[in-house]
Amino acid sequence: MSRSPKINTVNEAATKYQAAPNEEYQLVEQAHRGVPAGAFFDILGFSGLTKEELSGLLDVSFKTIQRYQNDGKKLNALNSEQLLKMITLYQKAEDVFGDLVSFNRWLRKPAIGLGNQHPLKYMQTPGGIDLIMDELRRIEFGALA
Repeated sequence: MSRSPKINTVNEAATKYQAAPNEEYQLVEQAHRGVPAGAFFDILGFSGLTKEELSGLLDVSFKTIQRYQNDGKKLNALNSEQLLKMITLYQKAEDVFGDLVSFNRWLRKPAIGLGNQHPLKYMQTPGGIDLIMDELRRIEFGALA
């Protein structure tokens, strides 16, 4: 199986998967069609998450993701939506924090605006990703976060 060129930046992934932060309808439609399992590996390339963290957030084993990729399968709608939302989240985070290293540190520390919980735990659901996005907007505009 031939592999796509390696994705190294969040903007490359956003372009590849047509993930636009202000295009919820398009994102949901894309999720219903499913994204290739390779999106998992593209997100690993720029996110700073480990394969264990990302597969845990998706509630899918890493071996299953590998098998899907080898078989050229697409992910289900829920996992596709999660990954697409993660791409848009990382785009916003790069704008707000200036780099993804700082954002990854922030993900692992309690956030006041998220009930003093670690934002990373909220990435397990699309709604949780929306809460993190809201928190990033508050940070961007100087609200106490």
